[in-house]
Amino acid sequence: MVRTKGPVWEHFQIISNNDNPHPHVRCKHCSKEFKRAIPERMQDHLNKKKCYQELNNTDSQSIQQNTTLVIGNSNNLLSEEEKKFLEYLLSKVLSTSFKLPNREIVTMHMDDNSDTTFSGIRHLGHCYQHGIETEKNEIKAFELYKKAVEKDDIYSIYQLGYCYQHGIGTEINEIKAFELYKAAAYRGHVISTYSLGKCYENGIGTEYNAKKAFGLYEEAANKGHIISMHNLGQCYENGIGTKINEVKALELYKESSNKGHLDSLYRLGECYFYGIGTEENKLEALELYKEASNKGHLDSMYQLGCYYYGMGTEENEIKAFELYKKAAEKGHLDSIIQLKQCYQYRIKTEEVEIKVFEMYKAATDKGDVISIYNLGKCYENGIGTEYNIIKTMELYEKAAKKAILFQSASDKGHLDSLYRLGECYFYSVGEMNAIKAFELYKKAADKGHLDSMYQLGQCYYFGIGTEKNVLKAIEIYKEAADKGHINARTILKNAYNN
Repeated sequence: MVRTKGPVWEHFQIISNNDNPHPHVRCKHCSKEFKRAIPERMQDHLNKKKCYQELNNTDSQSIQQNTTLVIGNSNNLLSEEEKKFLEYLLSKVLSTSFKLPNREIVTMHMDDNSDTTFSGIRHLGHCYQHGIETEKNEIKAFELYKKAVEKDDIYSIYQLGYCYQHGIGTEINEIKAFELYKAAAYRGHVISTYSLGKCYENGIGTEYNAKKAFGLYEEAANKGHIISMHNLGQCYENGIGTKINEVKALELYKESSNKGHLDSLYRLGECYFYGIGTEENKLEALELYKEASNKGHLDSMYQLGCYYYGMGTEENEIKAFELYKKAAEKGHLDSIIQLKQCYQYRIKTEEVEIKVFEMYKAATDKGDVISIYNLGKCYENGIGTEYNIIKTMELYEKAAKKAILFQSASDKGHLDSLYRLGECYFYSVGEMNAIKAFELYKKAADKGHLDSMYQLGQCYYFGIGTEKNVLKAIEIYKEAADKGHINARTILKNAYNN
């Protein structure tokens, strides 16, 4: 008698021994393998949510796909060398599945009648792009994606756009990237819909359009795209393309964090810490920071370190230091700065600092805004290079101009660059200019940057760069305090006591 397979089998891929009632299987969601498939164990694996996907990289794929790689008449587009490589991959994966960096589980079969399926060429491009079973060759990868696009492979349209956006195997061309994302999104490709939203939000290859960005994130989120859920939460939290709705933002962060998105888990912690969309709950925030930190989220490690350091006990300062050190070793810039300030520990971070400096310098050369800002911080703090205030201000100004151009509140690096440039002018680091400092604080404060709100309050209170206006200062302090700014709360408390 043949047993009917239950619903749990839909979540697993059979790797070998198809006729065996207990074959070797792999979870479609997290790739965990069970050499002997037992439905109870498989169901237990799913019930306990052991198969969450960690999505630290916002450009990684959030939905795992099962793909059949069809090789047939389509390979007449390939060179002899490429055909041989594709045949080698076929022989390698016929007995087991092949996992690519985008979380696709790939099986292959021959189909001599196929002249429309070009996933084989696309996956060959993936192998060259990421150096899988061959030397990394981004130019060859780019050319293969182009061949697949010529034959209308939708995923390759997205992949080619990604190459143009990031300069993979070709020169950066943001306009072409935008056009390709748009073409694939129009045909229902979810990741392209998300990428198109990013283009509109950040002015990549098109004019900034917050409403369009919001609509595209919403469309992709409704189709289950986890990163889009997170970005939609940011839109609601910061009023990007829609009215501010902190409760809705909180709900979206919860939903995407439950599906394994670590940035959402961190933002959920921030919501509880500062009372965004919910009542302030420091203990709940601490637990969320811990959870994200344990899963490798660097901002959470840093935030948890700050939390412990603020407690003031020797034991917790050691905990804080350990967290800063762990994040710093993985290149987290703010943690490196904190470590340098922990001079009593005499920790050597020179090797890490140089790597971080070179990483941000390379990304800055490609126009990445966050990296431009972080490179400025490197020059300001002497991280991996000599202290250079002129370079610092040049880089902050470059990043700040992008902030003004895009008017985007979701990109923290844009706002921090406005704030840090204001600090340079405010504290006479380089050229003293109180009016410029005031203007920069105001621009960042208007977009919700808390430290800038506080500094703007200081400007009004003391008449720095503007006319003195104590009532206006108190109003701004109150707004910053309500959103969790500690110094603003202290000033208000002292004012009321006096």
